[in-house]
Amino acid sequence: MSTPHVVVVMGVAGTGKTTIGPLLAARLGVPYAEGDDFHPPANIAKMSAGTPLDDDDRWPWLDAIGTWAHERAGLGGVVSCSALKRSYRDRLRAAAPDLVFVHLAGDRALIEDRMSHRQGHFMPTALLDSQFATLQPLQEDEAGVVVDVSGSPEDIAGRAASALTALPEPTQ
Repeated sequence: MSTPHVVVVMGVAGTGKTTIGPLLAARLGVPYAEGDDFHPPANIAKMSAGTPLDDDDRWPWLDAIGTWAHERAGLGGVVSCSALKRSYRDRLRAAAPDLVFVHLAGDRALIEDRMSHRQGHFMPTALLDSQFATLQPLQEDEAGVVVDVSGSPEDIAGRAASALTALPEPTQ
């Protein structure tokens, strides 16, 4: 399966963006970019200290992801990015208008449980409440799909790939 879409795998921390993103990219036959790699060191230090980022922290990060997505337009790609607010997704679409979103969504208890078992990640479970408070789900006018995060990573990636096939082709 191949797609010219550039896909943003979005959702709160712990939904599996970093796990599902590469699996989805492999299924689609396109490259994957880890959204966390676009964060400047100051953002990682702030989150590691348990302090949520503010919008001023996020704009350069979103712009860097938007630049990557723009460069992949017409070629396809998958990038992980929380993209919790509509304004963040709008900023990404300003750089890459044909972006589509895969919103990984699930029960808070399941997500907290998964976060508590992962190792070596800078996002503490203490920030999960702020993530859910910030989350603005996809609107009807936003190109994307919502995929439940229950089940194995392979199941989730499979559901995401299937859901993406129903979306219209990008205009570029």
